[in-house]
Amino acid sequence: MKKSIVLSALLLLITIISFGQQHVPPKKQEWGKSVYQSKIDDADAIYFTAANFKITADGKTDVSDELQRAISELKTRDNFGIVFIPEGKYLISKTIFIPTAIRLIGYGKNRPQIILAKNSPGFQTPDSTDKGKAKYMFWFVSNLSKPGEPVHDAGASTFYSAMSNINLKIEDGNPCAVAFRAHFAQHSFIAHIDINIGNGKAGLFDVGNAMNDVRFFGGQYGIYTTKPSPGWQFMMVDTYFEGQRDAAIKTQEAGLTIVRMQVKNVPTVISINPNYGEHLFMENCRFDKVSGPAIMISNEDNATNQISLRNIDCRDVPVFAGYRRSGGQTPGAGAMYKVKNFIYGLQMDSLQADPAYKTTNETAPLAVFPEFVERDVPDLPEVSAWVNLKTLGAKGDGSMDDTKIIQDAIDKYQTIYFPQGIYRVSQTIKLKPNTVLIGLNPISTQMIIADNTPAFGGFGGPVALLESAKGGSNIVTGIGLSTSADNPRGVACKWMSGEHSYLNDVKFIGGHGGLQKPAPADATPKPGIYNKGYNGVDPAWDTQYWSLWITDGGGGTFMNIWTANTFATAGAYVSNTSTPSHIYALSVEHHVRNEVRFNHVANFNVYALQLEEESRESTECQPMELENCSDMVFANLYMFRVIRVNKPAPYSIRSWGNKNIGFLNVHNYSQIKYTTTNPLYDVNSDTEVRPWEFTRLLIGDKNNGAVQPSTGGATRLATGFEFAEGACADSKGNVYFCDSRMRRVYKWDAATRNTSLLADYHWEPLSLACDKNDNLLVVFKYVPKAGYLINGKPEEFKNPPDAAGTSFSGWGNSGFATWVYAIDPNNPDESIQLLKKQPMGTVNPVYKALYPAHRWRDYHDFNTISVNKATECFVAPDGVTIVPVVYDLARSTALATAWPGKPVYTADEYDKRTASMQVSPEGYVSDLKYFAERGEFDSATDDKGEVYIADGQVYVYDSAGKQIRVIKVPERPTSLTFGKDGKLFVTGHNGLYEIKMP
Repeated sequence: MKKSIVLSALLLLITIISFGQQHVPPKKQEWGKSVYQSKIDDADAIYFTAANFKITADGKTDVSDELQRAISELKTRDNFGIVFIPEGKYLISKTIFIPTAIRLIGYGKNRPQIILAKNSPGFQTPDSTDKGKAKYMFWFVSNLSKPGEPVHDAGASTFYSAMSNINLKIEDGNPCAVAFRAHFAQHSFIAHIDINIGNGKAGLFDVGNAMNDVRFFGGQYGIYTTKPSPGWQFMMVDTYFEGQRDAAIKTQEAGLTIVRMQVKNVPTVISINPNYGEHLFMENCRFDKVSGPAIMISNEDNATNQISLRNIDCRDVPVFAGYRRSGGQTPGAGAMYKVKNFIYGLQMDSLQADPAYKTTNETAPLAVFPEFVERDVPDLPEVSAWVNLKTLGAKGDGSMDDTKIIQDAIDKYQTIYFPQGIYRVSQTIKLKPNTVLIGLNPISTQMIIADNTPAFGGFGGPVALLESAKGGSNIVTGIGLSTSADNPRGVACKWMSGEHSYLNDVKFIGGHGGLQKPAPADATPKPGIYNKGYNGVDPAWDTQYWSLWITDGGGGTFMNIWTANTFATAGAYVSNTSTPSHIYALSVEHHVRNEVRFNHVANFNVYALQLEEESRESTECQPMELENCSDMVFANLYMFRVIRVNKPAPYSIRSWGNKNIGFLNVHNYSQIKYTTTNPLYDVNSDTEVRPWEFTRLLIGDKNNGAVQPSTGGATRLATGFEFAEGACADSKGNVYFCDSRMRRVYKWDAATRNTSLLADYHWEPLSLACDKNDNLLVVFKYVPKAGYLINGKPEEFKNPPDAAGTSFSGWGNSGFATWVYAIDPNNPDESIQLLKKQPMGTVNPVYKALYPAHRWRDYHDFNTISVNKATECFVAPDGVTIVPVVYDLARSTALATAWPGKPVYTADEYDKRTASMQVSPEGYVSDLKYFAERGEFDSATDDKGEVYIADGQVYVYDSAGKQIRVIKVPERPTSLTFGKDGKLFVTGHNGLYEIKMP
């Protein structure tokens, strides 16, 4: 009894002491430190030890096969989980494949080191068949390949994969060796790793999602990369590069979002590949002894090239920026200097400012090279201080209620470790001010509430599954949070902790991104996400409060968060807080009405926020609401609608009552034509921000009252359409256009000045043109019907070879034909006829050829595919007008008229530019040249050879490609055509307009 009393008193004293100690605020980086200095107990993990595998951790014995066996066994057994690797040296000689949701984590006083043996087979010569022209130590993959199968590279659905706290070394004799190939997606990362590349090629090829506390030594490159998967940004926090032979990072379209990067003794810090853009954001970085241009910029004065750098300390950096195309340079400001702001690209100084390409370069000399900025990512407590929740009686089996055990543990101990498992709770779990909750994989370690849990059901205000302490310094990492489907008062996490708190690697479960353990052969399959409710619409969608609610002064550092729970009202809601905070890599997706909402928020910096709208659940979703906020920065903001969405949406951000809000590097896009019409709409000033791609926008501190928008002298002729497009004119000045999704073709009559519905056939019109005899040509989508046979066989349409360069051709955009029919506008219903195909060249001379007015070629082959010679063409009723058969007709909203002997202009929609080509007598195009660094859906040329380009507004260029004026139109233009008497007709999404030329 006496011993019990003494023990209880001792535990109470320890508890009092531990809760009396505040977490130490983030401090200077301790490079190379092992973050897990002792073994972490987890019954579901696999331990790569000599007791379990035939290995010796001496750096001499090849463990390649055994390490692959450990990974494969875990994937086969559980589908996800952790392989723990203890301190030691491990020699490998071949590529190790890491599949979806498997994490390799090292532990020990020193990090374990994995070494690529000298002269390992296959690492000496470039692999011409490999995307990276290299061979990899570790390759993250979507699935493990069976014998004879190709490697299944990581991609858009490769989630939760990681390597942490393990150092890598490439020995001599491996010049084509790369430490990682990591083209993975959300909740995948590389962290706490030193990579000694030596004479190898690089530390990393093809980045994905996030990286933290990684150092690169030597190599041709630290990183060389293409676009991440599936096109998101890449978040880098606390990284170090030294001694690369060509560049620290060689990149294209990677969305590099870099905070606290140190670079030393390199020729170049960031080298952007020729003819590619980059969304580059860097903050609080240090460049030391950089011999060449620190930043090498390629696509000059192009909207896709967005360079935003803040607080870069430079020593011995004589040239800060170089420009490939022009050969120009931005010199450094002396031997030591600080770049306060370097902003290069399309900028708007206010909501009402006209977008303009310019460079902002604010520098100041330094007398002393300053200490490197302190980091905002706190250290985890030592493993020896962790209390294992299962040793306290928690089951983590998804069935038993673990609420009391978890809450009691929090009340008694500071740091709680959650071994892998599903921990069901039935009441709010409330954290103490210093509570630390640690999991190591958010898909295999979850806290959940079951459907219809009483505390979270019925009517009432929000009730949190997990609630942090107001003003606390809490840490929560590596845990998934699930409010299931039917808990209408549920909030997964209510966060009120203070500036030094940390929420990291937390997945809000629900909707997309779920994984299950392998089910027994006789188990009943679980319904998929679209298998409940009517027509794939689940009645439980949008019936809970927000997944992540940061409120009541809450803040801190938030990193690597994915919130895609369709049952929630919004993925993230930040309200009523001014606590200085940073968000690094927040993915919010697949909600019905709102993705993310900021309401009365100040002093938040939001970096690499990615918003995505799915087709069934998110067609009408408002991606971001920004209300009464101030002093915020959004950098590398990506807003995306998936390829399956088939309905327009008005704006991505709805803003009201905000001041001092900066947007740096905004990417508003989709593979389909239904990109959100405008990236931002300010309600109180009735202002639309039109550019889909821009480097900088500032919402200032002045009252944004209503401003009468300029109409550019446009007269509205008709309105009430969903997405008017495809405008063309006949010889009489009549104008035709279509509303594709509604399958309607309209005519504006030049004589009566009235608009009428010409046709509403069930064939989906895509674009329009008139032939020499004023027959209306309609490019349309033909979808074969099941059961319809021709010569006893069903119709079948395979994508042609030229479909390969656009992602639009995937994800359901196949299996149909793009054909052309013609009608006589005076008798459309009786005259409809399908145009026949002929070999190209059989119509000679050609009166005119009709090509796609724009192409979305996100695999970057626009320059070659545009001049590719078609083999067939549709021939119009006049016999001399042709439509060459090319895949991009399937997506183009308008047709470009190619007159033999004259230039034709088409838009590279993906790279936001317009190109000119010459037209042969047979209707072929050639000699592609860049004409203007603007381009979207359409352009038109007047009798003087001036070119009118629709890109948010209508930009007018002379025949030499010099911009001469801008015509501001009432809404975003979708197509342009000249009618009779030189009048310009413009379709917007909702209306048809006429503009009289001066």
